[in-house]
Amino acid sequence: MNTSKLKEQLPALLTQTLVVGAILYVALQLFHNTQANLEARNIASGFRFLTVEGGLPINDSLLPYSPADTYGRAFFIGILNTLFVSALSIMLATVLGVLVGVARVSSNWLVAKLAAVYVEVLRNIPLLLTLFFCYSTLLAFLPAPRLSVVPFGDIFINNRGVFVPRPLFQDGFGWVLLTLGAALAASVFLVRKSKRMRDETGRGLPSGWISLGLILGLPLAAYYILGRPLEFDVPVLKGFNFKGGMVLRPEFTALLIGLVLYTAAFIGENVRSGIQSVDKGQLDAAKALGLRPGPIMRKVILPQTLRVCIPATTNDYTSLVKNSSLAVAIGYPDMVSIGGTIIGQNDQAIEVIGMWMAVYLTINLVVSLVMNWFNAKVQLVER
Repeated sequence: MNTSKLKEQLPALLTQTLVVGAILYVALQLFHNTQANLEARNIASGFRFLTVEGGLPINDSLLPYSPADTYGRAFFIGILNTLFVSALSIMLATVLGVLVGVARVSSNWLVAKLAAVYVEVLRNIPLLLTLFFCYSTLLAFLPAPRLSVVPFGDIFINNRGVFVPRPLFQDGFGWVLLTLGAALAASVFLVRKSKRMRDETGRGLPSGWISLGLILGLPLAAYYILGRPLEFDVPVLKGFNFKGGMVLRPEFTALLIGLVLYTAAFIGENVRSGIQSVDKGQLDAAKALGLRPGPIMRKVILPQTLRVCIPATTNDYTSLVKNSSLAVAIGYPDMVSIGGTIIGQNDQAIEVIGMWMAVYLTINLVVSLVMNWFNAKVQLVER
């Protein structure tokens, strides 16, 4: 029996072995040809260049950096910048996308039409043009540093960027963070306990308000008990520009606005389709129970919308991460911009492109893994 089955599978096994062997042979030939061409042009290969002093100026950096640092550290700064703008864009685009999706199905004719115009315009204009428009608009309409707009406090907005105070953490601030972590853990426990009680008895605790009080109250109490271990470096106008504080430069702001507006249009369509997939009978039942439109949207429609729109939204998140590479067009020093400069100085194109591919692959696999886990959590469990 086993022998006959093996004979049936043998042709398929041989075919698969030949295909894999052919692929490996072609890959090996490409590798040898690449090495020979690099040697013929006196171009060094390998990643030793990452340990060489780069001399690259980088204006936007989340960590301390100077041109005397290595190419490896410069590339790492680019990765951090990519992660930062991508994470912030995902959060803001999600909020805006949900609002747009809800507005698309609004009973108010004007709100629904405005949301439809927003979606159709942003989805049908290339993202690169949107970034150029945001960047040129910021530079054209923002004032010079001496005429900065001061919306409140020590925040200054001008054509050099948005200058905000930089937090300086003092001794003891770690205890404040520890208290915040404890409050978050207690809130999670409280929410789960309240859900269990509601499932068993039909009544739960006001876990939302209690959790909000814990998250805000405990760290704030620890902050004052420990003598307010937090100071701020306030930006001050000196000469033609501000000194001190933190700055969000126009390049970063334009990239953030462009990514958020563009991606939110797609997320809004996902939310609209998810809302329209909810059976009308459930809306009628919710209205019959006396629920108002707000609670119906929050407790009946949006939870079911998640099950429909999460897969498509996952694709939009990964596209946003990849679209962040367009930052090079407006001068924001992301991973692609810094890597392109490294290629221009060292001709290490293959290595740098390989690092780009590896980083983007890793980021998007992590995003997909998290979203797939979340998608599994919100799906209905079939009996």
